[in-house]
Amino acid sequence: MSEKPIHAAYPGSTGNEESFLQGVKDCLPTVLGYLSIGFAAGVVEKTAGMSLAEIALMSLLLYAGSAQFIAAGMMAAGSPATAIIFTVFFVNLRHLLMSAALAPYFRHLPAWRNAGIGSLLTDETFGVAASRLTGKFKGSEKWMFGLNVTAYLNWLVANVAGGIFGQWIPDPEKFGLDYALPAMFIGLFMLQLMERSKPGVDLLVAFSAVVTAIAGSVFISESAGVLIAILFAASIGVWIEKWK
Repeated sequence: MSEKPIHAAYPGSTGNEESFLQGVKDCLPTVLGYLSIGFAAGVVEKTAGMSLAEIALMSLLLYAGSAQFIAAGMMAAGSPATAIIFTVFFVNLRHLLMSAALAPYFRHLPAWRNAGIGSLLTDETFGVAASRLTGKFKGSEKWMFGLNVTAYLNWLVANVAGGIFGQWIPDPEKFGLDYALPAMFIGLFMLQLMERSKPGVDLLVAFSAVVTAIAGSVFISESAGVLIAILFAASIGVWIEKWK
């Protein structure tokens, strides 16, 4: 018995809704945010003394906004390579959690193709994918590829543009460019809240995350505090949704 097309598992959906082009279209709302954050990252990296080639390689190989800001700052401060590597590693551990959350929707794919999806996953594409896949049985590889590749190329262009024009912006903080990343996260967070109708649960989860993150940062480390907060707050949210 042949397997049903992916979109057949989605009531009321069509093949076009799960296509590569649709993934590109669904990524467009985050494009402006990526441009501003990527531009800011490129400026910070340029002021840290990196060349355009190094900026392009960092955006392609590291591909992580917060980690690139941190790495550029540590390079400017003269931190050793080992300290930068370990810091970036711990900051990006959250990607394991995001990949694990989406993995059940792509269990029909072989491991190497799942690795390709996970390697290009970001906070923003995860937010878009999580919203679209909730309540569905399978995810479309073509749609996810369109979403991820659009964000990936957009990030590269934005970083290089920031590197090109960064030579004329010696003090990024003066223009608030260092706030671009938190601002985008706040915007995405508010959009997700507006799509839900469970303010009580959302506030409780947010409060738990904030308290846990602060406590973890004080008693352990900032990176560990964030990871513990994610796990603890997410567990509370799942428990409430399951048992209420």
